[in-house]
Amino acid sequence: MDRTDERYGAYVSILEEELIAAMGCTEPIAIALAAARARELLGAEPARVHVEASGSIIKNAKSVVVPHTGGLKGIEAAAAAGIVAGKPERKLEVIAEVGPDEVRAIAGYLDHVPIEVARTDDAVDFDVVVRVSDASDVRTALVRIADYHTNIVREELDGEVLHEAPLASEAGTAEGLTDRGVLDMAGIWDFAMTVDLEDVRELLDRQIACNGAVAEEGLAGDWGANIGSVMLGAYGDDVKVRACAMAAAASDARMSGCELPVVINSGSGNQGITVSVPLIVYARELGSSDERLRRALVLSNLVAIHQKTGIGRLSAFCGAVCAGAAAGAGIAYLDGGGYKDACHAVVNALSIVAGMVCDGAKPSCAGKIAFSVNAGILGYVMYRDGQQFYGGDGIVKKGVENTIDSIARLGRDGMRATNDEIIRIMLGS
Repeated sequence: MDRTDERYGAYVSILEEELIAAMGCTEPIAIALAAARARELLGAEPARVHVEASGSIIKNAKSVVVPHTGGLKGIEAAAAAGIVAGKPERKLEVIAEVGPDEVRAIAGYLDHVPIEVARTDDAVDFDVVVRVSDASDVRTALVRIADYHTNIVREELDGEVLHEAPLASEAGTAEGLTDRGVLDMAGIWDFAMTVDLEDVRELLDRQIACNGAVAEEGLAGDWGANIGSVMLGAYGDDVKVRACAMAAAASDARMSGCELPVVINSGSGNQGITVSVPLIVYARELGSSDERLRRALVLSNLVAIHQKTGIGRLSAFCGAVCAGAAAGAGIAYLDGGGYKDACHAVVNALSIVAGMVCDGAKPSCAGKIAFSVNAGILGYVMYRDGQQFYGGDGIVKKGVENTIDSIARLGRDGMRATNDEIIRIMLGS
């Protein structure tokens, strides 16, 4: 694929839109971003705060540590951090620069300002609305983020609408995003093998540096359930174990408030870790060139985005499954495999772990990542050794695109009731 192909520019744009740095779990950070912008509009520290969020947002923000808050968890902590210390122009790094005095101020704000949290009607899977006011309720501001983590679709000041944008459900695709319908496995493979790496080098180098660093920190420190260290201690340091363990360690650190940025994929830091860290580990083991690693990362990132496009940003389907399958495709390429190896790695991996549910962001995500990466590796090794799952085996269909469509249908439609039940269980209702 060369630059004259209209898909080329679209593929580059998709990577630019997806591979962005985020500080902390992206759902609470989206809440912090909305809160920071609402305070900016109000022009003063709010005396009252009301947060409405879809069930999937509540699920992913409920149990995770918000960075730069002294270990605080949840929606209220995220909103307070955004109000007290947020810089909305930094987007998903909105609370990346918080000093010790501000950490104390966040705790103090939570002590004296009521932050009410309510669930929306879930008509939009990704939905955050932050309303703030002064003590007299005379001055008010509202910010709504919908469809994806930085997409502000409505701003109000004192009841006057300052900005409004259509929702993806109304416009067909989220405003400002390239149409992901151009993605398919054949096109992704062609692009990954031929892209001028200078067009994507900065994105990939940042992903390697950031996600590699948080993985190292995850192993060096005492984070979450320490899944990476447990795996290495129990199973040895074979490259297959290291690939799973390093990805798990990065997630454990991130879920537990590690104050290092992560380059995300499909709106998720955990998915960004999963599509990249195992490839970094394999490239070191295999002595792969910088070019080969970067082409593998292009492949892995886009395969994950392609799968998630049909499912949606948030659902009951664990995103690590798609990311682990994508990592399997990237590892297949690093190990000398071709297009068929990559496709079968994806199909086989999805066949193995497609039933894994998302019950929010928390330390157990690290374990799910480890098993998803292992499925991706096994999916590739199976095909390399002459084994595969066939169309008609459960939800597997003949052809990789048909299987990806099946998974999308399962995650988007089939698991909607599952998502509702998970949220009810988590909220004790």
